[in-house]
Amino acid sequence: MAARNTRLMRCTPDDLFAVLSDGWLYPVWVVGAARMRDVDEEWPQEGSQIHHSLGIWPVMIHDETEIVEWDPPRRMRLRPEAGILGRGVIRIDARPHEFGTAVTIVEEPVSGAAAILPSLLWKPLLVARNHECLNRLAFLAEGRREEREARELDHRTETPDPAQGTPSAQAQADVREAGV
Repeated sequence: MAARNTRLMRCTPDDLFAVLSDGWLYPVWVVGAARMRDVDEEWPQEGSQIHHSLGIWPVMIHDETEIVEWDPPRRMRLRPEAGILGRGVIRIDARPHEFGTAVTIVEEPVSGAAAILPSLLWKPLLVARNHECLNRLAFLAEGRREEREARELDHRTETPDPAQGTPSAQAQADVREAGV
């Protein structure tokens, strides 16, 4: 029985996968990941890994997370391994939605200490953690959307012709509208 969370994000699936494709951002959105140690050059190709640490200094566990499936802008599957805590499976699904992207994280421990405990103990913890992971991921992905929109707006903005020294049509309209 896996832990499942869904959140609506005000971004496109491409914005979400731009964040997921940057392995160095993993500890920014994953609760419990304290720092990155390395990211395989091939990331996010299937079979590549990120190497990070869990916990708080001085008690840190080195963890490796492997990409099992990379299918942007629809799905990413990960296989984290955290020493004695064991191995898990994580699936992140993105579906276009009228107001952005519906993102679902499904996570389940499959070996180690967490897997031998009843789901009654680990499932509420994973649901709470992944709720915050989705909030952090939304913050990053929605920021990408805002950056992209600002760049697109920059490219559409008319600028004065320096040779003629005249303001753009948009600037003239703004001045007329302001009554200046």
